[in-house]
Amino acid sequence: MTPTQRLEIKEKIINDIVHIQKEIQVLQEKTQPIAPDCSLGLLIREEMIIAQQVYFTTLHEAQIRLNKLKFARSKIDSKEYGICLECEEEINFNRLMLLPESTHCVQCKSELGVL
Repeated sequence: MTPTQRLEIKEKIINDIVHIQKEIQVLQEKTQPIAPDCSLGLLIREEMIIAQQVYFTTLHEAQIRLNKLKFARSKIDSKEYGICLECEEEINFNRLMLLPESTHCVQCKSELGVL
């Protein structure tokens, strides 16, 4: 990986972290407890609870990705960053631009069963 590519990925990581932190704030507001309200019908309340469960899942996934991005940011300047943990080959630059927190190349990730 060239120094220019490394810098591009570093900027992408920082931008993704800022974006996810904003997303987490919004999701935290949407996962506040739903107060029992007499004016809400049962069906509407159930729909709100289901939507809240979706927000909880999305919030959890965003928090996990944020942690992975922070870890990637801490490793971006090391020679280990961008090297597949499985085959120890360099991870494709385009993959790292899409998912800078990637720790495996596409081939190894597909062999492991999860992309």
